[in-house]
Amino acid sequence: MSLVFPHTFVPWFRSVAPYIHAYRGETFVVGMPGELVAAGKLNAFVQDLAILHAMGIKIVLVHGFRPQVNEQLMAKGQQPRFHQGVRITDAVALDCAQEAAGQLRFEIEAAFSQGLPNTPMANATVRVVSGNFLTARPVGIVDGVDYQHSGLVRKVDAGAIQRAIDSGAIVLLSPFGFSPTGEAFNLTMEEVATSAAIALQADKLLFMTEVPGVRENPEDPESPIDTELALADAQRLLAGLPKPTQPTDVAFYLQHCVKACLAGVERSHILPLAVDGALLQEVYTHDGIGTMVVDEKLESLREATPDDVGGIVALIEPFERDGTLVKRDRNEIERDIEAYTVIEHDGVIFGCAALYPYTEARTAEMAALTVSAEVQGQGDGDRILKRIEQRAKSMGLSTIFVLTTRTMHWFIKRGFRPVEPEWLPEERKRKYNWDRRSQVLVKKLS
Repeated sequence: MSLVFPHTFVPWFRSVAPYIHAYRGETFVVGMPGELVAAGKLNAFVQDLAILHAMGIKIVLVHGFRPQVNEQLMAKGQQPRFHQGVRITDAVALDCAQEAAGQLRFEIEAAFSQGLPNTPMANATVRVVSGNFLTARPVGIVDGVDYQHSGLVRKVDAGAIQRAIDSGAIVLLSPFGFSPTGEAFNLTMEEVATSAAIALQADKLLFMTEVPGVRENPEDPESPIDTELALADAQRLLAGLPKPTQPTDVAFYLQHCVKACLAGVERSHILPLAVDGALLQEVYTHDGIGTMVVDEKLESLREATPDDVGGIVALIEPFERDGTLVKRDRNEIERDIEAYTVIEHDGVIFGCAALYPYTEARTAEMAALTVSAEVQGQGDGDRILKRIEQRAKSMGLSTIFVLTTRTMHWFIKRGFRPVEPEWLPEERKRKYNWDRRSQVLVKKLS
Protein backbone atom coordinates (compact mmCIF):
# COMPACT_ATOMS: atom_id res chain seq x y z
CA MET A 1 0.00 0.00 0.00
CA SER A 2 2.85 2.39 0.81
CA LEU A 3 4.13 1.97 -2.77
CA VAL A 4 0.75 2.35 -4.50
CA PHE A 5 -1.03 4.95 -2.39
CA PRO A 6 1.08 8.01 -3.37
CA HIS A 7 0.52 7.24 -7.04
CA THR A 8 -3.24 7.45 -6.56
CA PHE A 9 -3.51 9.98 -3.75
CA VAL A 10 -1.22 12.68 -5.13
CA PRO A 11 -2.88 12.99 -8.60
CA TRP A 12 -6.31 12.86 -6.97
CA PHE A 13 -5.46 15.56 -4.44
CA ARG A 14 -4.03 17.78 -7.16
CA SER A 15 -7.20 17.32 -9.22
CA VAL A 16 -9.27 18.49 -6.23
CA ALA A 17 -7.19 21.65 -5.72
CA PRO A 18 -9.05 23.78 -8.34
CA TYR A 19 -12.34 23.16 -6.52
CA ILE A 20 -10.79 24.04 -3.17
CA HIS A 21 -9.66 27.37 -4.60
CA ALA A 22 -12.96 27.98 -6.41
CA TYR A 23 -15.21 27.41 -3.39
CA ARG A 24 -13.17 29.04 -0.63
CA GLY A 25 -15.26 31.81 0.91
CA GLU A 26 -18.49 30.71 -0.80
CA THR A 27 -21.76 30.07 1.05
CA PHE A 28 -23.48 26.68 0.96
CA VAL A 29 -26.92 26.01 2.44
CA VAL A 30 -27.30 22.29 3.15
CA GLY A 31 -30.68 20.66 3.79
CA MET A 32 -30.42 17.50 5.89
CA PRO A 33 -33.63 15.45 6.31
CA GLY A 34 -34.42 13.61 9.50
CA GLU A 35 -34.20 10.39 7.47
CA LEU A 36 -30.42 10.83 7.33
CA VAL A 37 -30.22 10.83 11.11
CA ALA A 38 -32.66 7.92 11.36
CA ALA A 39 -30.39 5.94 9.00
CA GLY A 40 -27.45 6.33 11.40
CA LYS A 41 -25.44 8.54 9.01
CA LEU A 42 -25.18 11.69 11.12
CA ASN A 43 -21.57 11.32 12.32
CA ALA A 44 -20.17 10.62 8.85
CA PHE A 45 -22.18 13.49 7.37
CA VAL A 46 -21.01 15.92 10.04
CA GLN A 47 -17.42 14.88 9.33
CA ASP A 48 -17.93 15.77 5.66
CA LEU A 49 -19.41 19.14 6.61
CA ALA A 50 -16.42 19.78 8.88
CA ILE A 51 -14.08 19.10 5.93
CA LEU A 52 -15.97 21.62 3.77
CA HIS A 53 -15.78 24.11 6.64
CA ALA A 54 -12.03 23.53 6.98
CA MET A 55 -11.68 24.24 3.24
CA GLY A 56 -13.06 27.73 3.81
CA ILE A 57 -16.70 27.16 2.83
CA LYS A 58 -19.35 29.02 4.84
CA ILE A 59 -22.10 26.60 5.84
CA VAL A 60 -25.72 26.97 6.89
CA LEU A 61 -27.17 23.59 7.91
CA VAL A 62 -30.94 23.10 7.99
CA HIS A 63 -32.16 19.90 9.59
CA GLY A 64 -35.48 18.17 9.12
CA PHE A 65 -37.27 15.89 11.59
CA ARG A 66 -40.08 14.19 9.68
CA PRO A 67 -39.50 10.59 10.92
CA GLN A 68 -38.61 11.74 14.45
CA VAL A 69 -41.89 13.65 14.82
CA ASN A 70 -43.82 10.70 13.41
CA GLU A 71 -42.14 8.43 15.96
CA GLN A 72 -43.01 10.79 18.82
CA LEU A 73 -46.63 11.00 17.67
CA MET A 74 -47.05 7.24 17.44
CA ALA A 75 -45.48 6.84 20.88
CA LYS A 76 -48.31 9.06 22.16
CA GLY A 77 -50.93 7.06 20.31
CA GLN A 78 -51.39 9.66 17.56
CA GLN A 79 -51.28 9.17 13.80
CA PRO A 80 -49.27 11.64 11.69
CA ARG A 81 -51.54 13.67 9.40
CA PHE A 82 -50.52 15.23 6.09
CA HIS A 83 -52.32 17.02 3.30
CA GLN A 84 -50.63 17.55 -0.08
CA GLY A 85 -47.30 16.62 1.49
CA VAL A 86 -47.53 19.16 4.33
CA ARG A 87 -47.97 18.11 7.95
CA ILE A 88 -51.13 19.18 9.75
CA THR A 89 -49.68 20.33 13.07
CA ASP A 90 -52.14 20.22 15.94
CA ALA A 91 -51.14 20.95 19.53
CA VAL A 92 -49.85 17.41 20.13
CA ALA A 93 -47.85 17.40 16.89
CA LEU A 94 -46.37 20.79 17.81
CA ASP A 95 -45.17 19.43 21.16
CA CYS A 96 -43.68 16.42 19.38
CA ALA A 97 -41.94 18.67 16.86
CA GLN A 98 -40.44 20.79 19.63
CA GLU A 99 -39.16 17.68 21.42
CA ALA A 100 -37.73 16.23 18.21
CA ALA A 101 -36.06 19.52 17.25
CA GLY A 102 -34.43 19.85 20.67
CA GLN A 103 -33.13 16.28 20.58
CA LEU A 104 -31.78 16.63 17.04
CA ARG A 105 -30.04 19.92 17.77
CA PHE A 106 -28.38 18.26 20.75
CA GLU A 107 -27.20 15.32 18.62
CA ILE A 108 -25.94 17.55 15.80
CA GLU A 109 -24.01 19.85 18.14
CA ALA A 110 -22.53 16.81 19.89
CA ALA A 111 -21.43 15.37 16.55
CA PHE A 112 -19.66 18.63 15.64
CA SER A 113 -17.94 18.62 19.04
CA GLN A 114 -16.18 15.30 18.47
CA GLY A 115 -12.40 15.32 18.18
CA LEU A 116 -11.40 11.68 18.26
CA PRO A 117 -7.89 10.91 16.96
CA ASN A 118 -7.64 9.27 13.51
CA THR A 119 -10.99 10.69 12.40
CA PRO A 120 -11.76 13.67 10.14
CA MET A 121 -12.83 15.58 13.27
CA ALA A 122 -9.39 15.36 14.92
CA ASN A 123 -8.07 18.87 15.68
CA ALA A 124 -11.26 20.38 14.25
CA THR A 125 -12.81 23.30 16.10
CA VAL A 126 -16.29 23.90 14.74
CA ARG A 127 -18.61 26.34 16.47
CA VAL A 128 -22.32 25.79 15.84
CA VAL A 129 -24.68 28.75 16.21
CA SER A 130 -28.46 28.50 16.27
CA GLY A 131 -31.19 30.94 17.19
CA ASN A 132 -34.38 32.69 16.19
CA PHE A 133 -33.29 33.58 12.66
CA LEU A 134 -36.72 32.88 11.13
CA THR A 135 -40.00 34.74 11.26
CA ALA A 136 -43.04 32.65 10.28
CA ARG A 137 -46.68 32.97 9.43
CA PRO A 138 -49.45 30.33 9.48
CA VAL A 139 -50.33 28.27 6.43
CA GLY A 140 -53.94 28.82 7.45
CA ILE A 141 -56.88 27.02 5.89
CA VAL A 142 -56.27 25.69 2.38
CA ASP A 143 -58.87 23.69 0.40
CA GLY A 144 -60.94 23.51 3.58
CA VAL A 145 -58.07 21.96 5.56
CA ASP A 146 -56.88 23.80 8.67
CA TYR A 147 -53.12 23.33 8.99
CA GLN A 148 -53.23 24.78 12.53
CA HIS A 149 -49.61 25.23 13.74
CA SER A 150 -47.98 24.54 10.38
CA GLY A 151 -46.36 27.63 8.97
CA LEU A 152 -44.49 29.26 6.13
CA VAL A 153 -41.32 31.34 6.23
CA ARG A 154 -42.15 35.03 6.38
CA LYS A 155 -38.62 36.40 6.72
CA VAL A 156 -35.04 35.19 7.15
CA ASP A 157 -32.67 37.33 9.21
CA ALA A 158 -29.95 37.12 6.56
CA GLY A 159 -27.81 39.78 8.20
CA ALA A 160 -27.52 37.89 11.48
CA ILE A 161 -26.80 34.61 9.70
CA GLN A 162 -24.18 36.30 7.51
CA ARG A 163 -22.40 37.74 10.53
CA ALA A 164 -22.35 34.33 12.18
CA ILE A 165 -20.89 32.47 9.18
CA ASP A 166 -18.43 35.29 8.50
CA SER A 167 -17.13 34.79 12.03
CA GLY A 168 -16.32 31.16 11.20
CA ALA A 169 -19.34 29.46 12.75
CA ILE A 170 -21.70 26.97 11.16
CA VAL A 171 -25.30 28.17 11.48
CA LEU A 172 -27.83 25.48 12.37
CA LEU A 173 -31.47 26.17 11.51
CA SER A 174 -34.35 24.08 12.78
CA PRO A 175 -37.64 23.99 10.85
CA PHE A 176 -39.29 26.27 13.38
CA GLY A 177 -40.30 29.89 13.08
CA PHE A 178 -41.99 32.39 15.33
CA SER A 179 -44.56 35.06 14.62
CA PRO A 180 -44.09 38.63 15.89
CA THR A 181 -46.45 37.67 18.74
CA GLY A 182 -44.21 34.75 19.77
CA GLU A 183 -46.40 31.96 18.38
CA ALA A 184 -44.39 28.92 17.19
CA PHE A 185 -44.95 27.35 13.77
CA ASN A 186 -43.76 24.04 12.39
CA LEU A 187 -42.04 24.61 9.02
CA THR A 188 -40.63 22.25 6.42
CA MET A 189 -36.89 21.74 6.11
CA GLU A 190 -37.12 22.16 2.34
CA GLU A 191 -38.78 25.57 2.54
CA VAL A 192 -36.45 26.82 5.28
CA ALA A 193 -33.35 25.77 3.33
CA THR A 194 -34.65 27.34 0.11
CA SER A 195 -35.65 30.58 1.84
CA ALA A 196 -32.30 30.82 3.61
CA ALA A 197 -30.38 30.19 0.37
CA ILE A 198 -32.37 32.89 -1.43
CA ALA A 199 -32.03 35.42 1.42
CA LEU A 200 -28.27 34.86 1.60
CA GLN A 201 -27.90 34.60 -2.20
CA ALA A 202 -25.95 31.44 -1.47
CA ASP A 203 -23.60 29.95 -4.04
CA LYS A 204 -25.10 26.48 -3.56
CA LEU A 205 -28.23 24.91 -2.11
CA LEU A 206 -27.70 21.20 -1.47
CA PHE A 207 -30.39 18.74 -0.41
CA MET A 208 -29.51 15.31 0.98
CA THR A 209 -32.41 13.10 -0.13
CA GLU A 210 -33.73 9.56 -0.25
CA VAL A 211 -33.55 9.59 -4.05
CA PRO A 212 -30.35 9.28 -6.16
CA GLY A 213 -31.22 12.39 -8.17
CA VAL A 214 -33.41 13.21 -11.16
CA ARG A 215 -33.28 10.55 -13.86
CA GLU A 216 -32.93 11.43 -17.53
CA ASN A 217 -36.24 9.63 -18.01
CA PRO A 218 -38.18 10.07 -14.74
CA GLU A 219 -40.62 7.31 -15.75
CA ASP A 220 -37.82 4.74 -16.09
CA PRO A 221 -36.32 3.73 -12.71
CA GLU A 222 -33.27 2.32 -14.52
CA SER A 223 -32.59 5.51 -16.48
CA PRO A 224 -29.24 7.23 -15.76
CA ILE A 225 -29.12 10.17 -13.38
CA ASP A 226 -29.10 13.54 -15.13
CA THR A 227 -26.09 15.11 -13.40
CA GLU A 228 -26.72 18.62 -14.73
CA LEU A 229 -30.10 20.16 -15.53
CA ALA A 230 -30.32 23.59 -17.09
CA LEU A 231 -32.91 25.69 -15.28
CA ALA A 232 -35.13 25.92 -18.37
CA ASP A 233 -35.09 22.12 -18.74
CA ALA A 234 -35.86 21.68 -15.03
CA GLN A 235 -38.83 24.03 -15.34
CA ARG A 236 -40.20 22.10 -18.33
CA LEU A 237 -39.76 18.80 -16.48
CA LEU A 238 -41.43 20.16 -13.35
CA ALA A 239 -44.41 21.45 -15.34
CA GLY A 240 -45.14 17.93 -16.58
CA LEU A 241 -44.88 16.19 -13.21
CA PRO A 242 -47.75 15.58 -10.76
CA LYS A 243 -47.84 17.61 -7.55
CA PRO A 244 -45.50 15.88 -5.07
CA THR A 245 -46.72 14.50 -1.77
CA GLN A 246 -43.76 12.33 -0.70
CA PRO A 247 -40.03 13.09 -0.45
CA THR A 248 -39.40 10.31 -2.96
CA ASP A 249 -41.53 12.02 -5.64
CA VAL A 250 -39.42 13.47 -8.46
CA ALA A 251 -40.85 16.96 -8.06
CA PHE A 252 -40.53 17.09 -4.25
CA TYR A 253 -37.02 18.55 -4.10
CA LEU A 254 -36.87 19.65 -7.73
CA GLN A 255 -39.50 22.35 -7.12
CA HIS A 256 -37.33 23.91 -4.43
CA CYS A 257 -34.20 23.73 -6.58
CA VAL A 258 -36.00 25.55 -9.39
CA LYS A 259 -37.39 28.17 -7.01
CA ALA A 260 -33.92 28.85 -5.60
CA CYS A 261 -32.28 29.18 -9.01
CA LEU A 262 -35.03 31.50 -10.26
CA ALA A 263 -34.38 33.71 -7.23
CA GLY A 264 -30.64 34.04 -7.81
CA VAL A 265 -29.02 30.98 -6.20
CA GLU A 266 -26.44 29.85 -8.75
CA ARG A 267 -26.73 26.09 -8.27
CA SER A 268 -29.07 23.72 -6.47
CA HIS A 269 -28.33 20.04 -5.89
CA ILE A 270 -30.26 16.84 -5.14
CA LEU A 271 -27.90 14.29 -3.56
CA PRO A 272 -28.43 10.70 -2.37
CA LEU A 273 -28.03 10.37 1.39
CA ALA A 274 -27.55 6.60 0.94
CA VAL A 275 -24.13 7.15 -0.69
CA ASP A 276 -21.34 7.64 1.80
CA GLY A 277 -19.51 10.90 1.09
CA ALA A 278 -22.07 12.08 -1.49
CA LEU A 279 -21.58 15.69 -0.38
CA LEU A 280 -17.81 15.54 -0.95
CA GLN A 281 -18.23 13.77 -4.28
CA GLU A 282 -20.65 16.41 -5.52
CA VAL A 283 -18.51 19.36 -4.47
CA TYR A 284 -15.03 18.08 -5.33
CA THR A 285 -15.42 15.97 -8.48
CA HIS A 286 -16.08 16.98 -12.08
CA ASP A 287 -19.39 15.18 -12.67
CA GLY A 288 -20.58 14.93 -9.09
CA ILE A 289 -23.01 12.24 -8.00
CA GLY A 290 -26.55 13.62 -7.88
CA THR A 291 -28.45 16.17 -9.97
CA MET A 292 -27.50 19.83 -10.18
CA VAL A 293 -29.93 22.49 -11.39
CA VAL A 294 -28.09 25.50 -12.78
CA ASP A 295 -29.24 28.69 -14.45
CA GLU A 296 -27.07 27.86 -17.47
CA LYS A 297 -24.85 24.96 -18.51
CA LEU A 298 -21.62 25.15 -16.54
CA GLU A 299 -19.50 23.62 -19.28
CA SER A 300 -18.52 26.03 -22.01
CA LEU A 301 -16.45 25.66 -25.17
CA ARG A 302 -14.85 29.00 -25.98
CA GLU A 303 -11.75 30.84 -27.09
CA ALA A 304 -9.16 31.36 -24.36
CA THR A 305 -8.39 34.61 -22.54
CA PRO A 306 -5.27 35.66 -20.59
CA ASP A 307 -7.01 34.52 -17.40
CA ASP A 308 -6.89 30.93 -18.72
CA VAL A 309 -3.10 30.68 -18.96
CA GLY A 310 -2.68 29.12 -15.53
CA GLY A 311 -5.40 26.56 -16.20
CA ILE A 312 -3.89 25.59 -19.56
CA VAL A 313 -0.43 25.19 -18.03
CA ALA A 314 -1.81 22.96 -15.27
CA LEU A 315 -3.74 20.89 -17.82
CA ILE A 316 -0.89 20.18 -20.24
CA GLU A 317 1.98 19.75 -17.74
CA PRO A 318 1.33 16.01 -17.02
CA PHE A 319 1.25 15.27 -20.74
CA GLU A 320 4.49 17.18 -21.27
CA ARG A 321 6.17 15.20 -18.52
CA ASP A 322 5.28 11.84 -20.06
CA GLY A 323 6.30 12.97 -23.54
CA THR A 324 2.83 13.04 -25.11
CA LEU A 325 3.15 16.80 -25.75
CA VAL A 326 6.10 18.98 -26.64
CA LYS A 327 7.17 21.20 -23.76
CA ARG A 328 5.77 24.75 -23.90
CA ASP A 329 6.79 27.39 -21.40
CA ARG A 330 4.32 29.78 -19.81
CA ASN A 331 5.61 32.77 -21.77
CA GLU A 332 4.89 30.99 -25.05
CA ILE A 333 1.34 30.17 -23.97
CA GLU A 334 0.77 33.75 -22.79
CA ARG A 335 2.05 35.06 -26.12
CA ASP A 336 -0.17 32.73 -28.15
CA ILE A 337 -3.24 32.70 -25.88
CA GLU A 338 -5.54 33.95 -28.64
CA ALA A 339 -4.73 30.80 -30.61
CA TYR A 340 -6.20 28.55 -27.90
CA THR A 341 -9.68 27.10 -27.56
CA VAL A 342 -10.66 25.71 -24.14
CA ILE A 343 -13.39 23.67 -22.49
CA GLU A 344 -14.20 25.07 -19.09
CA HIS A 345 -16.43 23.43 -16.49
CA ASP A 346 -17.34 25.34 -13.35
CA GLY A 347 -14.26 27.55 -13.64
CA VAL A 348 -11.82 24.69 -14.31
CA ILE A 349 -10.09 24.11 -17.69
CA PHE A 350 -10.55 20.46 -18.75
CA GLY A 351 -9.55 20.63 -22.41
CA CYS A 352 -7.64 22.82 -24.83
CA ALA A 353 -6.07 23.09 -28.28
CA ALA A 354 -4.25 25.80 -30.22
CA LEU A 355 -4.56 26.76 -33.89
CA TYR A 356 -1.54 28.21 -35.72
CA PRO A 357 -2.38 29.30 -39.29
CA TYR A 358 -0.01 29.26 -42.25
CA THR A 359 -2.09 31.47 -44.50
CA GLU A 360 0.04 31.28 -47.65
CA ALA A 361 -0.17 27.49 -47.64
CA ARG A 362 -3.91 27.67 -46.75
CA THR A 363 -3.40 25.33 -43.80
CA ALA A 364 -3.04 25.50 -40.03
CA GLU A 365 -1.51 23.40 -37.30
CA MET A 366 -3.65 22.17 -34.42
CA ALA A 367 -1.31 21.88 -31.46
CA ALA A 368 -1.53 20.95 -27.78
CA LEU A 369 -4.85 19.12 -28.12
CA THR A 370 -5.37 17.98 -24.55
CA VAL A 371 -8.26 16.60 -22.51
CA SER A 372 -7.87 15.98 -18.79
CA ALA A 373 -7.46 12.32 -17.89
CA GLU A 374 -10.33 12.82 -15.44
CA VAL A 375 -12.88 13.29 -18.24
CA GLN A 376 -11.40 11.46 -21.22
CA GLY A 377 -13.84 9.35 -23.23
CA GLN A 378 -16.75 11.79 -22.86
CA GLY A 379 -16.43 13.44 -26.29
CA ASP A 380 -14.63 16.62 -25.25
CA GLY A 381 -11.78 15.95 -27.68
CA ASP A 382 -14.26 15.77 -30.58
CA ARG A 383 -15.91 19.01 -29.49
CA ILE A 384 -12.57 20.83 -29.42
CA LEU A 385 -11.59 19.39 -32.82
CA LYS A 386 -14.88 20.57 -34.32
CA ARG A 387 -14.38 24.09 -32.95
CA ILE A 388 -10.79 24.19 -34.28
CA GLU A 389 -12.04 23.12 -37.70
CA GLN A 390 -14.66 25.88 -37.62
CA ARG A 391 -12.01 28.46 -36.73
CA ALA A 392 -9.79 27.26 -39.58
CA LYS A 393 -12.67 27.42 -42.07
CA SER A 394 -13.51 30.96 -41.00
CA MET A 395 -9.91 31.90 -41.94
CA GLY A 396 -10.42 30.52 -45.44
CA LEU A 397 -8.06 27.58 -44.90
CA SER A 398 -8.45 24.26 -46.71
CA THR A 399 -6.64 21.85 -44.36
CA ILE A 400 -5.45 21.43 -40.80
CA PHE A 401 -2.57 19.25 -39.66
CA VAL A 402 -1.21 17.81 -36.42
CA LEU A 403 2.12 16.39 -35.31
CA THR A 404 1.85 13.49 -32.88
CA THR A 405 3.86 10.55 -31.60
CA ARG A 406 1.19 8.63 -29.66
CA THR A 407 -2.34 9.43 -30.78
CA MET A 408 -2.21 8.70 -34.53
CA HIS A 409 -5.16 6.30 -34.48
CA TRP A 410 -7.44 8.82 -32.74
CA PHE A 411 -6.83 11.35 -35.50
CA ILE A 412 -7.03 8.81 -38.34
CA LYS A 413 -10.49 7.76 -37.11
CA ARG A 414 -11.55 11.39 -37.44
CA GLY A 415 -10.53 11.86 -41.06
CA PHE A 416 -6.83 12.68 -40.83
CA ARG A 417 -4.35 10.92 -43.14
CA PRO A 418 -0.59 10.49 -42.65
CA VAL A 419 1.84 12.41 -44.87
CA GLU A 420 5.61 12.84 -44.96
CA PRO A 421 7.16 15.76 -43.05
CA GLU A 422 8.13 17.27 -46.42
CA TRP A 423 4.43 18.11 -46.84
CA LEU A 424 4.67 20.75 -44.10
CA PRO A 425 4.71 24.46 -44.97
CA GLU A 426 8.27 25.71 -45.30
CA GLU A 427 8.10 27.80 -42.13
CA ARG A 428 6.88 24.82 -40.08
CA LYS A 429 9.26 22.39 -41.76
CA ARG A 430 12.23 24.42 -40.50
CA LYS A 431 11.02 23.90 -36.93
CA TYR A 432 10.32 20.17 -37.33
CA ASN A 433 12.16 18.07 -34.71
CA TRP A 434 13.68 15.18 -36.65
CA ASP A 435 14.84 13.52 -33.40
CA ARG A 436 11.27 13.33 -32.09
CA ARG A 437 10.07 11.95 -35.47
CA SER A 438 6.47 13.06 -34.97
CA GLN A 439 3.92 11.68 -37.40
CA VAL A 440 2.33 14.37 -39.59
CA LEU A 441 -1.43 13.95 -40.14
CA VAL A 442 -3.57 16.13 -42.41
CA LYS A 443 -7.32 16.62 -42.71
CA LYS A 444 -9.16 18.38 -45.52
CA LEU A 445 -11.83 20.82 -44.42
CA SER A 446 -15.11 20.34 -46.25
